[in-house]
Amino acid sequence: MYRLIDFKQDKFDITGRIESVEYDPCRSSLIAKVVYKDGERRYILASSEMKAGDEIVTSVNVPLKLGNRTQLKRIPVGTFVYNVELFPGKGGQLARSAGLAVQVLANEEGYTHLKLASGEIRKVIWDGYASIGRVSHLEHNLEVSGKAGHSRWLGIRPTVRGTVMNPCDHPYGGGEGKQPRGTKRPKTKWGKVTGGHKTRNKKKWSSKLIIKRREHKH
Repeated sequence: MYRLIDFKQDKFDITGRIESVEYDPCRSSLIAKVVYKDGERRYILASSEMKAGDEIVTSVNVPLKLGNRTQLKRIPVGTFVYNVELFPGKGGQLARSAGLAVQVLANEEGYTHLKLASGEIRKVIWDGYASIGRVSHLEHNLEVSGKAGHSRWLGIRPTVRGTVMNPCDHPYGGGEGKQPRGTKRPKTKWGKVTGGHKTRNKKKWSSKLIIKRREHKH
């Protein structure tokens, strides 16, 4: 059964108590069941040090404690946050996977400068909300599947290399043994040139909010 996660956490100025921290089969991080003072229960993303019995609150004026949620402009420079809103009131969209966090670098002219896990630095409207801390389950990247069947359970089908296919199935196919690909530029199986080809729209409106592009691994 799918667990509905409250990414907005829009119960303002109402203290909630962490009832339990649970496993969620639909995401990489752990989730926390929160019971608020008015009796309502919701699931939220659990922070790395969250445990049963902790109290959290969403408010404009809030103690800078792990798990609490407040506006970006009220969070000190250097603080790590997660579940960050790109648009105020829409709900968290940045840093929601296991172990992720973004760092607040500056607050100026209505925008907060954030450093993402990819190395990208971008501006976000500072009226948006973010949770203080880091997403739980930091060891997620150390997990080993153990067998191909585990990937199949997750809906991941086998990936076949183009070089082992027949010529009719892929531009790299055919030949005896380990042959070179035979084409000047890397291509998809449909013949579209890839590898170094930029796919981002040059006129995308949000490009003006990106201060520094992500760091490419060579």
